Amino acid sequence: MASGLEERTRLGVGVEEEDDDERPQLSAAAAMALREFLEQRVEGEAKGEGDGCGVELVAEDWRLSQFWYDERTARELAEEVARLASGLDGASVACVACPTLYAYLKKSSPDLPAQLLEYDERFGQYGGEFTFYDYNQPEELPPAMKHAYRIVVADPPYLSKECLEKVAKTVSFLAPPEASFLLLLTGEVQKDRALELLNVRPCGFRPQHSNKLGNAFRLFTNYDPADRLGGWDRSGSAPI
Repeated sequence: MASGLEERTRLGVGVEEEDDDERPQLSAAAAMALREFLEQRVEGEAKGEGDGCGVELVAEDWRLSQFWYDERTARELAEEVARLASGLDGASVACVACPTLYAYLKKSSPDLPAQLLEYDERFGQYGGEFTFYDYNQPEELPPAMKHAYRIVVADPPYLSKECLEKVAKTVSFLAPPEASFLLLLTGEVQKDRALELLNVRPCGFRPQHSNKLGNAFRLFTNYDPADRLGGWDRSGSAPI
């Protein structure tokens, strides 16, 4: 478990952060509707209603910087991950702080081994496919997970330099040095840092969330998806 200071850092309480103003922000309209949305989601779960994913998501907790993908985003990401896995022998997927993707993978590709790494222990309901993860301790993970995932999808909870640097260490721990695929979902403001730390480039595909955020989000990959996900977006960039 995280220490009191680490937990406050995760929640953004009482700890100054270099890029505090770059945390994901709800738009004004979404912020006004957030309370009603959460109440409806909790009521639906209490009545046994689901979103059809097969593996149910808990209600978003914006204090943990939780914002679930919309259906289109989750579906297209799951399809891409499954396509990548189909070309690999015995591939496993690590979903780092992206439970929406994990849920859709379990519905669309139930036989594809996938592990959810998340700070929110409510996801312990997923049993052995859940691993507690605090980005402040990027490599405090079970030894068996080291270099065990040919496909890693990561969605850092905050848009700070410090958070991305630590998540990058987690990615290096999980993925083998060679022949691995990385999909990173984060704010467009992280573009240069993402390239420097993880050698990933933005795709044309624009991730969206159920509750729209004020920050522009992008999908970055360490491979060119070509005609999928809009391919690498080379606009305004130097030749690759």
